[in-house]
Amino acid sequence: MRRSRLPVLVLLAASLAGCNTWYNDVPSPDNLLAQVPWFDHMIASRAVWPYSRLGIPRNTPPGTVPVTGGEVDWSAEWAVANTATADAQANPTDGIPTARGDTLYHTFCGVCHGVAGAGDGPVGPKVAAPSLLTPRAVGYTDGYLYSIVRYGRGIMGKYGDKITRQDDRWQVVNYVRQLQAGAAQPAGGQ
Repeated sequence: MRRSRLPVLVLLAASLAGCNTWYNDVPSPDNLLAQVPWFDHMIASRAVWPYSRLGIPRNTPPGTVPVTGGEVDWSAEWAVANTATADAQANPTDGIPTARGDTLYHTFCGVCHGVAGAGDGPVGPKVAAPSLLTPRAVGYTDGYLYSIVRYGRGIMGKYGDKITRQDDRWQVVNYVRQLQAGAAQPAGGQ
């Protein structure tokens, strides 16, 4: 009779020891992702949250105020030729163009408006690009010029999705103002 109890006791002891081993030594599936060495820091990667940065333009729903300090959207007003919000935009820079403004102008604007802003770029005459040196263009507010760069106007497409940083758009405005200041005003221009 003694022999029949021994296998049962051994089996019972082994099963109880196995439970402790399983629960103490085998990792939980919940901790499995922590075992992958590159995964634990991926959540902090900039690629995971691409639209959390302010440098990416986004349009806010009408009637809302962005809590992140993003740029307000006035495209609906702009589309119906209401320039009140555009004209109210104040140039936050010191008005002095930088090399960045020069580079952006020649990259995006010069092909139509020309090197000096006269509308004589390689594509300008084909699309009837206006001169930026006319009294009418000089009379536009900085906010109006900024809105043209951001949203486009007439045949000019919007460049807010290409020149994504607000400061860069203002630098283009500053560079246009430098071109206007350095050019002799044409007589009777529009």
